[in-house]
Amino acid sequence: MSNIVQELINNLSYLSLGTVKFGRNQGVKYPKAFELPTDSDISSLLSLAKDLGVNGLDTAPAYGLSEQRLGKLIQNHDDWIITTKVGEEFENGRSYFDFSKKHVEQSIQRSLKRLNRESLDIVLIHSDGNDLEILNNTPVVETLQLLKDKGDIKSFGISSKTVDGAIKALEVSDWAMVTYNIENQSEKPVIDYAHKNNKGILIKKALGSGYLQPEAALEYILECSGVTSIILGTINPNHLRYNVDIINNFNSSR
Repeated sequence: MSNIVQELINNLSYLSLGTVKFGRNQGVKYPKAFELPTDSDISSLLSLAKDLGVNGLDTAPAYGLSEQRLGKLIQNHDDWIITTKVGEEFENGRSYFDFSKKHVEQSIQRSLKRLNRESLDIVLIHSDGNDLEILNNTPVVETLQLLKDKGDIKSFGISSKTVDGAIKALEVSDWAMVTYNIENQSEKPVIDYAHKNNKGILIKKALGSGYLQPEAALEYILECSGVTSIILGTINPNHLRYNVDIINNFNSSR
């Protein structure tokens, strides 16, 4: 593992801010409908996150306007560690997937421009659920490795849907984003593999897309070794503060 990747794993905050709600309110699975926040709302939330010690942001081309809005609001702040993705696009209310070399290269260049970055910290393959098919029969891994060698990205991995796919990806990459929560531990073997092999693990759906009670859900994950960062998406400052407090209180009681 390169020093750059190890630094990302070591320095990423245990909670990262998910930004789906910054750019998209169609085709999402949250309990309540919501309006997209204003630039002022997002700026205030980002400032609060930084004050609370959160330095990770998770975005994707499929998150509507999320990349563009983040890029505009954090262009003078290089201390964020940003995760974005390739492969999924969301247009006219529908997702489609493209893992071709041309699309991946174009997607990376677009994300660099949108996010106002010279290099992307973490890039994940945004799986459609067919993890092994994507890894075995598309050029996405090879293309991302070339972009890493070139310096356009610092590290890469997969936002997976299967255990086999995530572990296969981790054999040749740096990160896996997996579902893990108090009601779904099916992808725990991926966390164990990553922990054993010094790879990064990002947790999605920690709160079951908003349906789980935060304190019990977060404390459950905090008991698990091998987790690098939990992605929690919110546009509510009180929710962000409350979730950080749960983590801090848990850690201080250990």
